Amino acid sequence: MFKGHPKGLYVAFFANMGERFGFYTMISIFVLFMQAKYGLSAAAAGSIYATFLVGVYIFPLLGGFLADRFLGYGRTISLGIVVMFIGYILLALPTAMNTGFPLVVTALAVVALGTGLFKGNLQALVGNLYDDPKYASMRDRAFNIFYMGINIGAMFAPSASMAVCNWILAKSHFVYDARIPALANEFLKGKLADASSFLTIAQGQDPSVTLDTLGRFSTNYINTLSKSYHLGFGVACLSLIASMIIFWAFRKHYQAASLTERQKAKSEAFKSQVVELTKEQTRERFVALGLVFFVVIFFWMAFHQSAVTLTFFARDYTVPSVSKATNLWFDLVGLLAIFLSVLGLVFLVRKASGRLTRILGGVAFVGFAVLAYLRYSGYAATNPFQPQMFQHFNPFFIVVLTPLVVGIFGWLNRKGKEPSAPRKIGIGMLLTAAAYAILVAASLGLASPKALGGLVAPAASQVSVYWLISTYFMLTIAELFLSPIGISFVSRVAPPKYKGLMQGGWFAATAVGNSLVGVTAWFWMRVPLWAVWTILAGACVLSAAFIFSVMKRLERVARA
Repeated sequence: MFKGHPKGLYVAFFANMGERFGFYTMISIFVLFMQAKYGLSAAAAGSIYATFLVGVYIFPLLGGFLADRFLGYGRTISLGIVVMFIGYILLALPTAMNTGFPLVVTALAVVALGTGLFKGNLQALVGNLYDDPKYASMRDRAFNIFYMGINIGAMFAPSASMAVCNWILAKSHFVYDARIPALANEFLKGKLADASSFLTIAQGQDPSVTLDTLGRFSTNYINTLSKSYHLGFGVACLSLIASMIIFWAFRKHYQAASLTERQKAKSEAFKSQVVELTKEQTRERFVALGLVFFVVIFFWMAFHQSAVTLTFFARDYTVPSVSKATNLWFDLVGLLAIFLSVLGLVFLVRKASGRLTRILGGVAFVGFAVLAYLRYSGYAATNPFQPQMFQHFNPFFIVVLTPLVVGIFGWLNRKGKEPSAPRKIGIGMLLTAAAYAILVAASLGLASPKALGGLVAPAASQVSVYWLISTYFMLTIAELFLSPIGISFVSRVAPPKYKGLMQGGWFAATAVGNSLVGVTAWFWMRVPLWAVWTILAGACVLSAAFIFSVMKRLERVARA
């Protein structure tokens, strides 16, 4: 899987991993932060989140234009890292409850701009590495590896945000309780008709709280929780420093790939590599890319529910604590220990493994199995967790499943049966629909969010965590069929003079999908719970039908 790739791929891999760790740490808690600190409704918090994501994924058009026309890929990426760092610093500055909203908005705009300068151009740079005929056949696998780096960073993000949150709360002798933010905001606004149940919950945090001091407790708890979220945003600053060092220190490995067609044309050393297309060829490629961009809008609308409606479902409808065995899923150290132990066993028994590999595999199998057991032994009978922890499942499954999926695609390729990139995208859309069909089944018979009044469902109505885990598993398989393959398709098909801009186009399609995330959040309080998931599944089925209807045209352009 990793053999034979240019070293520049690994520079991009680690630089992207650091940036994505910070980004996903931030978004894992963003809607929870907005609802807790500012008392926003699910629709309002979801709308702000969706608007931010639109900026994150529309600014790559500007980033691609600047790189293609003026700066080149390497310099635009470097500028993006610096701008993002400034944005995360602003977001990390703590303010009191119901204050600092303009600062948050400014910070989000700066982060979105910096991300736009960074993301698309880094992908264009990776694609340029594989324009060399020596590496051309490895392009799809390269983007699978690159994509795995994104998800290694994202995998640790929810655990980091939860650790920071618990640490800050513990310093004030609080523990996280998902019920408190909404109840505290309702009480402080004078909208809580009966405060007795809230008082009981508050006394579980501080037995000295009375009805007279409940307002002070509410303010203190929200301010402390908000402080923990601000510090969680600050984690992104540290990870960006790591990305800066990696990208700047090892630039010799991607120097040539950072050049645009305009820059190559001005260089005697690279002038011969410039590719010229006819107007008809350029137009045909633009049309093919536009058709793919249209389809993936609906994937991103469904996929990015992870930080909005899926987080709401985790908080409001899913049990807030689990048994010892199930807690292994929520403890990333224990989960990785199990995975690495199994991986060691694979290397131990694999026929192709050499003697040293078998020894190392055996050591890993035993060592990590012992670590997993020690983690398991330290769990309580009942283990609480925070809603954002569900967001580590998707990147964990990406890391685990990428070698398997790449291996299957390689095996099919050797037999001449590997699906084309557009066909993989269509299959990915059908798998996304299947993921939301799981939640339709889980939601049958549950009260709607409107019936609950935006509060957490009673314990008797909360469902098993395995409904959401299964959904994330299916979404991950869909993502592996669609996202890295789509990025690879864009790098292959984009007219050479517009590579940065077309990677920006991929993200612009993502931006449109993200804007529809807010539409789905609007439905949250207006339709039955099962209907929310049915809307998403239906949109994915229709978009799959569309891409299969234009499949021959897309495959013809991909082969050209």
